[in-house]
Amino acid sequence: MKPLPRSFYLQPTVRAARKLLGKYFIRRTGKYILAAKIVEVEAYQYNDPASHSFHGKTIRNSVMFRKGGHLYVYFTYGMHFCANVVTGKEGIGEAVLIRAVEPLTGIDIMTKRRFAGLCTAGKSVLDHKSLIGITNGPAKFCQAFGITKKENGLDLLNSKIIITEGEFIQPKLICKSSRIGIKSGLEKQWRFFIRGNPWVSKK
Repeated sequence: MKPLPRSFYLQPTVRAARKLLGKYFIRRTGKYILAAKIVEVEAYQYNDPASHSFHGKTIRNSVMFRKGGHLYVYFTYGMHFCANVVTGKEGIGEAVLIRAVEPLTGIDIMTKRRFAGLCTAGKSVLDHKSLIGITNGPAKFCQAFGITKKENGLDLLNSKIIITEGEFIQPKLICKSSRIGIKSGLEKQWRFFIRGNPWVSKK
């Protein structure tokens, strides 16, 4: 349960994105702990036309300009939250979007948040497809972990949400591609995911 050090988040953003694969995302909620393995991410740099920080600092993206190790949460499409890990030095404006995670503990709580109608007596009743659907996308991940604008700006070294060391992912299992759902910067291969993991949002 020891959080990653600040130095992890101060390394170059694309490198940090790759190294986030296999790490554990952990949230304390009351007496419960939710934990999941990060399996898919996307990197966004300050000079990247697809990045929220491309046109400079605003009220909405101000957390992106903090020093690495903060959680940047934004609202999109009028209905979804997405969570990003801020990287780099203060004032730069870079982050890594968490696109998908593999649930490890607290799955019953995640299920209640995602599929309230499929829960009976506090236990999840899910088929394989529904289990995969708990966290195989950035908005689904936030809903399962209860991440909203209230969590925007949390310090990942000292808060109810932390990221810890997890599993070592062999380099041959790390795949890269263009990022998803953007119109600019499509030439950048800054989406990274674990080959063969069923929770990856798009194969």
